Parts: sequence; structure tokens; C-alpha cells
Amino acid sequence: MIRTRVAVFVAALLTLSVTATAGASVAADTEPVRFTLPKPSGPYKIGTVSLHLVDESRTEPWVGALQKRELMVSLWYPARDVRKRPLAPWMPRAATDRYLGSLGLAPGSVTFGRTSGHEGAPVDRRLGRLPVVLYSPGANASRSFGTGVVEDLASHGYAVVTIDHTYDAAVVEFPGGRVTVNPDGEITDFDKAAKVRADDARFVLNQLAALQAGGNPDADRRKLPTGLRGALDLRRIGMFGHSLGGAATSSAMYADQRIKAGMGLDGAALGPVVDGGLNRPYLVVDTPGKGGMATNPQLRKFWSNLRGWRLNLTLNGAAHNSFGDDALILPLVAPLLKLSNQELRELVGTIPAARALAFQRAYPRAFFDLHLRHRGHLLDGPSRRFPEVRHTR
Repeated sequence: MIRTRVAVFVAALLTLSVTATAGASVAADTEPVRFTLPKPSGPYKIGTVSLHLVDESRTEPWVGALQKRELMVSLWYPARDVRKRPLAPWMPRAATDRYLGSLGLAPGSVTFGRTSGHEGAPVDRRLGRLPVVLYSPGANASRSFGTGVVEDLASHGYAVVTIDHTYDAAVVEFPGGRVTVNPDGEITDFDKAAKVRADDARFVLNQLAALQAGGNPDADRRKLPTGLRGALDLRRIGMFGHSLGGAATSSAMYADQRIKAGMGLDGAALGPVVDGGLNRPYLVVDTPGKGGMATNPQLRKFWSNLRGWRLNLTLNGAAHNSFGDDALILPLVAPLLKLSNQELRELVGTIPAARALAFQRAYPRAFFDLHLRHRGHLLDGPSRRFPEVRHTR
């Protein structure tokens, strides 16, 4: 999944195939590159809260320290009365500065603005109990890079939990500004990473159950949003992820029957799920560049062992980083990093960014609508609205 270490902000957070071209530090007084996410398409305002979770049943698997496994997650949900509630940053400041510095970029050389999520806003309980979706990012990535698709799901009535997999993620910022990084620079043991991420997902589901019952799983006991207790429908849980996050999704589904439907965005399949398969709905999304099932025997074997609803979508013109916020960010930062047009095409393909965004807004929601809400027809077959999407049953 990671073929070479790429010293490119955001690009190195996902699976890439180019080498570093930005060796020199960008001066602090250079005009910053500014990125702002498009507004979500749904009818509901969005609330968000970050949670610091500590798994007392596990020791940290990556650094060999006798410490408990700890995670940072964010919960996104439809909200009411968002007045006077500040908008959450796309990525916390200390984490952003740390990662920029590690790539030779000055703090502030790339700014990401605010999300559409209002910190701590009350949950909109008029919608009843909310279906729940977990999101796992790509290898060496951050939960921030799925913000666009996650916000859009929340604006349509989902509760979505994004997970930073500590010491797998490039940077994780904990309360008080403490930042952890991958001590080796990147993850290379993907089978182990998929297993650790699956365990992380199961732990997060346990914490959601405690939250649903009225507990506060935050390790620092920070205040939770009003209305969160009882707001989640834990009978309707889905999961999706990009790249290694897709492998984590299928592995978590294999380990935990609570996850009713899964989706991998240009991901793989690793571990026992390859031979064991799944008896629940799974959607494989791949790209012509990375190859997907065309070149990945493990993924083809996983596909052949799927016993429930299944669908393979290929997004023509896309490349591996056409998913998540990278599809919009990479074209903006390419001049700053001196990426050639060819290198940029290798990252995000030839698909226009607006079409990549349209896919991400339509298809994940259509999948979870179908399997968690039992409605919708976009996945029935090819759509005139999306001529770049190829269907395989």
C-alpha cells in the first residue's frame, strides 16, 4: 500500500507512488495555500465532538511501551441550535504544525480553515435514533482527511465516527496539545495494522454502547453534547475506509457482527477475512490506476468469498488519492511542492475534482441508505448522472 515515503503534505498521508520533490523549507512569510471544504449537501446542521478514548484491556501494539492503547476519535451528527457554537478546525493546530514541520514546510504555509461542524452543539433528537457509520483513513493518514464525505453523511442524518489509529496515523493530537507520530515514519506491516485497526473499531463500538447508555467514555471526562445519550441506533452500524481503511473495514466486519455493512474506497483485503469472506453487504470501490481486483489476487479472493450483497464500482479517470479531501487539496498544494502535472495526475488522476467530490457525496450515502435505511436506487445499476462509474456484480 505504501510504495515509497513521500514528503508531500497530505499526499504522504495516503498511499502514493511518487518520491519527494519538496526538499527545501517553505519560508514562513510565503503566501499560505488556503483550503476550505465545500459546504455539505444535506438539510441538517452538523455538530461534532472529539473524544479521547483509552482501552484498558490492551497495551499499545506499536511502540513496545507498557501503556494502554489510546485513540482520538471525532463524532459528527445532525445538530440543532448551533448558535454560539464555534466551528471545529479541519485539523488541530499542533498536529498541523508538527506535520508541516516534518515535511520541511513552515507552520502556516498551508491553512485549512474550519469545518462545518459546530463543536459541542446539541444533537437534533427530532430525527429519532441515528444510524452509525465508522470511518478509518488510509495508511499513515489522519481522520481529518475524510472530513468532507463524513460531514456530508452527517448532514443527511447519520452519526459518523472518524478514528485516528495512534502510531499508525502520521500525527495525532491529544487534549493539552500532546502530539504523537509514527516512530518509524510510516506503517509497513499492513497485516498487523489491519488487525490493530479492527481491534480499534471494536473498542470504539464498545465505547459508543457506553455512551448510548448515558456514560461518558472520554478519558478526560470532558462535557458531552446535550442529547447524545440515547441518540444512536446501534442496531444499524456501517463502516467504510480508504486504502488501508478499507482493509480495516472488512477485517472489523469479520471480527464483529455488529457492523452490518462495509465499503472500501480503493482498499484491499488482509488477514483471515480473505479466506473467510463475509455474509453481509460489502461494496468494493477501485480505480483503473491502482488496479483493484484487476491486479490484486487477495482482493479477488476476498470478493469470491463474499456471500452477501456485493458490488464492485470502478471510478474511471480516478487515481488512488481521488478519495477523501485529497482530491481537492492536492491540486492546491501542487505548486507549493513543485509537483509536475504528471506527478499530480498519478495522485488524483484525470477525473475533475468536482466529479470526484460528486462521487463521494452520492455513493457512500447511497450504500448506507440502502443497507441501513432500506431505501434508494442509485446502486441498482449504471446511472446517467455518473457515466464515469462502472458496475460489476
